[in-house]
Amino acid sequence: MKLTKTEEELMNYLWKLEKAFMKDILDIYPEPKPATTTIATLLKRMADKGFIAYKLYGKSREYYPLVKKKDYFSKHVNALIKNFFNDSASQFASFFTKETNLSKKELEELKALIDSEIKKK
Repeated sequence: MKLTKTEEELMNYLWKLEKAFMKDILDIYPEPKPATTTIATLLKRMADKGFIAYKLYGKSREYYPLVKKKDYFSKHVNALIKNFFNDSASQFASFFTKETNLSKKELEELKALIDSEIKKK
């Protein structure tokens, strides 16, 4: 299952907070803040999808993510490579390095990361 854009935005806040009550979530949103009912609806949908859960403290709920940010985005990057780059990481890397206007320093940093991963294999 996937998150909608608004759910993904809320999920990013939950990953940042690690656990949060409704007040904490509303506090982290920039102005203009969404309505409490909007956030409550998003949280319910995300819980139904299995992305978050909550602990009850009386009538208050403390929400927390069930999915790690790294795992969520890893799935999306892998799907992107599969669907748009013929399941070729090389095609993806070629597109990424040519089309994102990376600086020489950033390219060198990427090269160092790749070289480091090659040594681990």
